[in-house]
Amino acid sequence: MKGLKKHVALLGLKVRDKVTGFEGVVSSVSFDLYGCVQAVVAPPVKEDGTLPQGSWFDIARLKVLDLTPVVQLPDFNSGYVAEGLKGPAEKPAR
Repeated sequence: MKGLKKHVALLGLKVRDKVTGFEGVVSSVSFDLYGCVQAVVAPPVKEDGTLPQGSWFDIARLKVLDLTPVVQLPDFNSGYVAEGLKGPAEKPAR
């Protein structure tokens, strides 16, 4: 579990890809069946207001630039998110 928590802790952190120099915030972390752990890095909004597309990177290629998350992370251990009771399938309250 130690490694799992370490990888999930990347969520919301500003990072830079060591190979390409691509920078942004980790918005998702993925664990696949074959042992790859990857993260989606979402770049900042451009000056014209458009949002560039994020890219997937192996976590070993990422350098953390700031240890403070850009937003408060959901509680993945308990509550609605952890129990799978809250998400995009839920209708917003009127």
